[in-house]
Amino acid sequence: MTEVRRETKETTIRVLMAPGAGTATVATGERFLDHMLVALARYAGIDLTVEATGDLRHHLIEDVAITMGAALHAMIPATAARYGERTVPMDDALVQVVVDLGGRPYYRGPLPSSLYDHWMRSFADHAKVTLHVRVLRGTDRHHIVEAAFKGLGFALRDALVETGAVFSTKGAVRLEES
Repeated sequence: MTEVRRETKETTIRVLMAPGAGTATVATGERFLDHMLVALARYAGIDLTVEATGDLRHHLIEDVAITMGAALHAMIPATAARYGERTVPMDDALVQVVVDLGGRPYYRGPLPSSLYDHWMRSFADHAKVTLHVRVLRGTDRHHIVEAAFKGLGFALRDALVETGAVFSTKGAVRLEES
């Protein structure tokens, strides 16, 4: 179980994350964010607890993404499958999500919601993952964003599989920070 806490003048965030059955308990006070995080956990097969409070909606959403990204980064196995891809339909929306857990942060979107596009970017930066989200179709922003979170969950489920092998021509990469 990985636990990450982030506290600023603006927010207080606590995230517990572990591989599991996809059960989630999320309380941010932002109902749509809660809905997206429960979906992400379910489709990723990650057990997730998020407790968060914040002064502004933007700060809350961004800081939850930062904290969840850090928690995911801490739980990526060295011998993870590394890559995942999923295309998810949701009514009018069709969204493709592709991830690489190889340690290089990059995000390419966009989503038709600046708050949730920023969530994806902040998550990718702090998880140190490459994340591409392509909106192939759709006009309903709710459906597009939800398909993106579900697609991210499915892609993470595939990428986090423990393989017993390192998927890099570099071999295992070791980086120490002090």
